[in-house]
Amino acid sequence: MFRNHFRIAWRGLLKRKGYSALNIFGLAIGITCCLLIFHYVAYERSYDTFQQNTSRIARIRLDSYHEGKLQWKSATSFPAIGPALKKEIPEVENFGRLIDADLLLSNPTKNIRFTELKGYYADPSMLDMLGVQFLHGNAATALDAPGKIVLSESMARKYFGDQDPMGKRLRAQAWDTVQDYEVTGVFKEYPANSHLIINHLVSYSTIDKIQFAQGDSSHPSETAWGWYDFYVYVQLKPGVALQSLESKLPAFSDRHMNNRDWAKKNNNRNELHLIPLSDIHLYSNYNQEAEVNGNGKAVSFLFLIAFLIIAIAWINYTNLATARSLERAKEVGLRKVLGAVRVDLILQFLTESLLLNTLALVLAAVAAILLARPFNNLIGTDAGAFHLPTTYVLLFLGIFLLGTLLSGIYPAFILSGYHPITVLKGLFKNTSRGQFLRKSLIIGQFAVSVILIIGTILVYQQVQYMRNQQLGVAIDQTLILDGAASQQRDTVYQAAFQPFKNSLLQQPGIKSVTASSIVMGQEIYWTRGVRRADKTNTAAVTLYLMAIDYDFIPSYQLHLVVGRNFSNKFPTDKKGVILNETALRQLGFANAEEALNKNITPGRDTLHVIGIAADYHHEGLQKVINPMMILCNPNVRNYYSIKFAANQTGQSIETIKKAWDRYFSQDPFNYFFLDDSFGRQYKADTRFGATFGLFATLAIFIACFGLLGLSAYNVLQRTREIGIRKVLGATEQSLVLLLSREFFWLVLIALVIAIPLSWFVMHSWLQDYAYRIDIQWWVFALGGILALAIALLTVGLQAFRASLANPIKSLRTE
Repeated sequence: MFRNHFRIAWRGLLKRKGYSALNIFGLAIGITCCLLIFHYVAYERSYDTFQQNTSRIARIRLDSYHEGKLQWKSATSFPAIGPALKKEIPEVENFGRLIDADLLLSNPTKNIRFTELKGYYADPSMLDMLGVQFLHGNAATALDAPGKIVLSESMARKYFGDQDPMGKRLRAQAWDTVQDYEVTGVFKEYPANSHLIINHLVSYSTIDKIQFAQGDSSHPSETAWGWYDFYVYVQLKPGVALQSLESKLPAFSDRHMNNRDWAKKNNNRNELHLIPLSDIHLYSNYNQEAEVNGNGKAVSFLFLIAFLIIAIAWINYTNLATARSLERAKEVGLRKVLGAVRVDLILQFLTESLLLNTLALVLAAVAAILLARPFNNLIGTDAGAFHLPTTYVLLFLGIFLLGTLLSGIYPAFILSGYHPITVLKGLFKNTSRGQFLRKSLIIGQFAVSVILIIGTILVYQQVQYMRNQQLGVAIDQTLILDGAASQQRDTVYQAAFQPFKNSLLQQPGIKSVTASSIVMGQEIYWTRGVRRADKTNTAAVTLYLMAIDYDFIPSYQLHLVVGRNFSNKFPTDKKGVILNETALRQLGFANAEEALNKNITPGRDTLHVIGIAADYHHEGLQKVINPMMILCNPNVRNYYSIKFAANQTGQSIETIKKAWDRYFSQDPFNYFFLDDSFGRQYKADTRFGATFGLFATLAIFIACFGLLGLSAYNVLQRTREIGIRKVLGATEQSLVLLLSREFFWLVLIALVIAIPLSWFVMHSWLQDYAYRIDIQWWVFALGGILALAIALLTVGLQAFRASLANPIKSLRTE
């Protein structure tokens, strides 16, 4: 029976090639979109699921409250938390800590030297918790003593070539020291779908050894409750829920962090929270994240779009199928006269639906495989070649079969229900049966499309707003060099840096050279708790610190509200600071004049306020302006900012490289352009906007197929009416208006539904930005006009074609 149904369906498909191609093409576009989004969503949700005990591992988050108000949430916390949790809470099986291990690493025997930023000082337990797979070495002993380092396979080749790296030494410069590390292991490249990028790991006990050599015997890397630069992970015992540990963290925090009298008096407290390892990538966007994480909202929204687009495609199939109902009515009538029962007719139409959907699926699968990598580039993911895990394959197949059944069953029941005598006598007329459903589906299609159009416009507006907003600081025409780190003593460093700086300033295209601890666009990790010296009983305010030399402020054109810049004419400026406006407000000063010449106390030091800088956007406009304290340090050397005259950048880089090799031959020459680096903060938003726009375009395109089907159905049903109107003198324009009027109201209803929904969705999305646009009424008007114009163009062309038909031929048809 099925074989016979299939043959008939295949013949019908070949007989009506245009109709079949339109259906298959529309379905294929919808299924391709769905497959590509499934591919992306599956990859984003696969982060940190490769570890053996993923479900039992979580990272600690630290929330800080000052005077009862939340100041910040940090992905990092205190190093003493891990040992204390394991000692005091029986549910904790193990813990592990990481802290950045940014090294100037070299192999002196091969004269190879690189700055390595993607590695950590790590507890030995982290090897197992993070699922690090060793190719060489013993994981149990690789990080069990100071001075040990393990390398990724590619990093081992980079420093040792084809030689066996095991037991060999690399020279590392970090923490103002130079020491040799023994290579004790080589691990397989760490998976890309992790919230961490790991190229090297150094034994955690190395930190304590370095600090002890520098005169600190307090073992702060083990005991500190104020140094919050550590990623702390806990692994629970089997069968223990994360909520069980979470419920014990408030009491733990009170015992260790919130029990000081001054903290209670000023309503200062710290809170600890858990975030499951597998949730970090999508749902953790706090201070000091190891890498730029994904956006769980965006992923979920795209997942929803996948269902909406494929639903639109199936709605189109339904509308196109019912649009041919008059043509199929005679076929149904003849089949019933010849003995066909309704069940057989339903199975026949469902077979046609299955055949068309299967052909569309094959075409879509090929398209998804070919388009996966370009789609990855567009959306900014490392998902690689097209791949779906088994769970997503089963989910998609379930959706595909359900959609195929639902999209085919409605026309099947409608077409199989025609009465043969009525149809064969030519008395079959348009009825209201199914009209409401078809129109409702069209309204739903266009409501979704309008939401996507409005969303695209608002995402574009927000990105442009952030890019074009005045930052309060000049970052254009600026080349940034990674600072020289090989000279340890300040006198030796200055003996090289000043000649280097002077040689650059002699070049006609270079305007200024300045040094700093950080540059714009980078998150500041250096913080201190600061109080006013005249109000020592008040709570400390967390300020974000930046060290600069004398030329930084004029080079970047920072505006000083009051006071002056640092100057080498004032030796006391080594104890001077410049606050930004946000910092002076948080310290309780009424205005800039009141703060000037006052003393502040970070810890045991006393610093003198010599100036107030106007607030500027150190990071992108997604984030608030942090309270900043700018310090003077002529020997700061993390970054060098080189300002160029217009159009002089490219030809000067080679000159800078020659000067660098002359004065800093022991340091690698690394550079980037500041405006490009700063703009990368908006890369995710730009790509999200492009993705939004792509799917909005495709949704409109597919929805137009539905309008085409419904308008074709309408024209077919009103063939005789059109002929009579033309005989009675109706013009083409009046007929086009007549046939389009109904669809105008359908799209208008879609707009009424879509506008409040789109406002709600986009208003919620914009709340993630500290500085954001106001949603203007004209955005909804523009989105509505675009959708209406596209819809009326689609319907109008069909109506115009019908208005040109010969009325005699139309009347003969009836």
